[in-house]
Amino acid sequence: MRDFAYPSVRDNDPIAAPDARLGLLVVGDWIDVADVAPIAEAAGLRLLGVTDLAQASARLDEQTRCDTLLLFCPAAGPPLERLLVQAETQAIQTGMSVILVAGWDTMDLAFACLRSPYTQLLCDPDQTELAAALVASAERRPQASLVHDINGESARLQQLSEEVGRLARTIDALTQRPRSATPSFDLGPRISDRPSDYIGMPLAIADADLPHSVKAAGTGAERAVSAAQVRDMLRARRLRADFLPGDLFADPAWDMLLDLLAAHLDQERVSVSSLCIAAAVPPTTALRHIRTLTDRGLVERLADPHDGRRVFISLTQETAEALIRWFGASRRLLCG
Repeated sequence: MRDFAYPSVRDNDPIAAPDARLGLLVVGDWIDVADVAPIAEAAGLRLLGVTDLAQASARLDEQTRCDTLLLFCPAAGPPLERLLVQAETQAIQTGMSVILVAGWDTMDLAFACLRSPYTQLLCDPDQTELAAALVASAERRPQASLVHDINGESARLQQLSEEVGRLARTIDALTQRPRSATPSFDLGPRISDRPSDYIGMPLAIADADLPHSVKAAGTGAERAVSAAQVRDMLRARRLRADFLPGDLFADPAWDMLLDLLAAHLDQERVSVSSLCIAAAVPPTTALRHIRTLTDRGLVERLADPHDGRRVFISLTQETAEALIRWFGASRRLLCG
């Protein structure tokens, strides 16, 4: 497709005013322009066009200005890997906002390619999550200010909420519309519907090569808590859903930290997709919490030495020690 979405000229205007809206380029196979055009319009974005994965790299090179890239990546492969690297490189160089919509099979690859702090990674998003990502991509990043306008911020948050709701309804209406083929942004079941038990990956390299955060410390404090005890706590937290509404007690960041602690004690490494399952929340929510934990220095990314397309998530040494001390302190309180 070569439609570069030039602004149209109205009959009474010899020269039309330039379209000041941010430009959106959609990349994905089997996507209908008629489906995404109303979504771009509802998000306040100017649709630059739709291209398939095979033509996406050349289109990104030719496109003079792309403010937001919405990239659907349902299947892994070398072309997708190259495209992800190109998109992230361009995002860093130009400030382009990138929304990656991954599936279960491509989540780890997409996460490993993340470089720009403004890239949003979604996995099997529902309509509201996709709408929120598009609205966020259209937002200009605020300038630093010495004075924080609380009232103005509150009004803007309310406006954003209304925009997300309106856009979600637009996407929902389009996905419910009978068509000969299902639109590609109707993305199926959530990862949270999958079984939530998983097996961490054992370390397969020599202990001398391990990062400090996954070495067994062997201290008295570590010996006082075992991985089995940590996992028992996680199972006890899951039991709440059998007696009380589970959605009232979602605490994905804490569940992920506990799961990573059990892996730390067992000297296992945990992939991003496995950690999302352990969080027991929708995968896009889990990915957002992983990014927050990483930004705050509580967990760290560890490259897989055998596969550059995957990274693992591990507790930092300081976080592991703090969690072990918490276990000791809480046990003293419970046991008197």
